[in-house]
Amino acid sequence: MQLFNLKDTNMDIHSNSIIGEVVAYDFHTASVFSKHKIDFCCNGKRSLLEACNQEQDVTSQLVAELNESLQKNEGKASDFNTWPLDLLIDYIEKIHHRYVRNKIKEITPYLDKVVRVHGVNHPELHQIKALFTESAEDLIQHLYKEEIILFPYIRHMCAGELASAHSSFGSVGNPIHMMENEHDTEGNRFRTIRALSNDYAPPADACTTYRVCFSMLEEFEKDLHKHIHLENNILFPAAMRMEKEMAP
Repeated sequence: MQLFNLKDTNMDIHSNSIIGEVVAYDFHTASVFSKHKIDFCCNGKRSLLEACNQEQDVTSQLVAELNESLQKNEGKASDFNTWPLDLLIDYIEKIHHRYVRNKIKEITPYLDKVVRVHGVNHPELHQIKALFTESAEDLIQHLYKEEIILFPYIRHMCAGELASAHSSFGSVGNPIHMMENEHDTEGNRFRTIRALSNDYAPPADACTTYRVCFSMLEEFEKDLHKHIHLENNILFPAAMRMEKEMAP
């Protein structure tokens, strides 16, 4: 069974367009939202007008930039909306889950060294390290829950086996809401890390390790945004629609 194809018709972006739907239509628009510091993954259910604090002029400018992005990148984006859900899950696991696990192992020793060497002059590093450590621990558990509980259930639905997908959680919406709440937690943590690190801009006295560490943290956050976007804005809504369609 296919995901709902958002590209059956051309998207008409306007002030009431939903952020997550815009990015789901074409991920290139994510760069526009990032430029304006608008969260498109965890807070993707807001309208453009809401994201711009009801300011019409700001919203109009954002709409114009988004439409320009669509025209510029027409046909270049991977259309995840047309992928079968089980294929999308495979992609998320092999690309994003694998990335999270590998990068946590890579970033942790860098952070340890940077805090040890520069922590006295830059006490914010201790907070950054604590937040990343909390995030790493929670993300590992989060990925495990998706891979053991939620994703297998969705795969059963893709195979037309809803009746045999023995669920202890009732509707698929229940674990999805839990995963979305955990996504929100990670989004908030990394917003704090970004603020503490001055948008990942290393100070003048930063050594090479310091600079590389901040670069890796920024890359990690960017990948997490795309990862959460694929789940919150594409996979999860499609899974809930599929369960509803399959219900007797």
